[in-house]
Amino acid sequence: MQYLYGPIKSRRLGVSLGINLTLPKTCSFDCLYCQIGKTNNLTLSRSEYVKINQIIEELREWVHNGKNDLSSMDYITLSGSGEPMLNSGISDLIIYLKGLSNAKIALITNSSFLCDSSLRKEISKVDLVVPSLDAVTQELFVKIDRPHEGLRIEDIINGLISLRKEFRGKIWLEVMLVKGVNDDIRHIRKLKEVIDRINPDKVQLNSPVRTVSEAGVFSVSRPKLKKIANILGEKAEII
Repeated sequence: MQYLYGPIKSRRLGVSLGINLTLPKTCSFDCLYCQIGKTNNLTLSRSEYVKINQIIEELREWVHNGKNDLSSMDYITLSGSGEPMLNSGISDLIIYLKGLSNAKIALITNSSFLCDSSLRKEISKVDLVVPSLDAVTQELFVKIDRPHEGLRIEDIINGLISLRKEFRGKIWLEVMLVKGVNDDIRHIRKLKEVIDRINPDKVQLNSPVRTVSEAGVFSVSRPKLKKIANILGEKAEII
């Protein structure tokens, strides 16, 4: 399969069929910790990088030829080897998936396009959004996520706040913590203030455990993660 992957047993999404909406490695970030590798197309330009009709055709073949049942999936997950919201056909795919089965749809996003109200509307029919927020200051945002120069963390935070007000589904906010980069307790307290404004349903703490392309990227210890979870409050969990 070229665009589908799985089904896989996910730590947080149960049995999930993934759909890759971008080409490797097309993204609006070049994250320090990304296990896929360095971004070679750092962009904010949306396009149908992967043709939606090709995804649909592959999905049809997967269902009919393999006699697979989409309804048995906990989620159909829109993600990929880059930022899925860069694909300008994402809303068409969501509409198609909603008509195809009763399976829930999850979107995993780096949050970079959520500051645009029209793009929030495009993904409004999914059941779950898993956006990321690794930093709450521009300096740290640039250090860990290495975003396209047109992105500002305050805009992204405001986009997440707006998403919470508009979106009827669940929001599980992911925070990727890298030892010595964004795990400082002073930053965590600032992060908590922002998270309280966003008001997600869950806050999921993660730390790199797979091989990453950058040297010097280390996981945060389990005791430190527990301390951070306690600071962030009852919605926080370690995944």
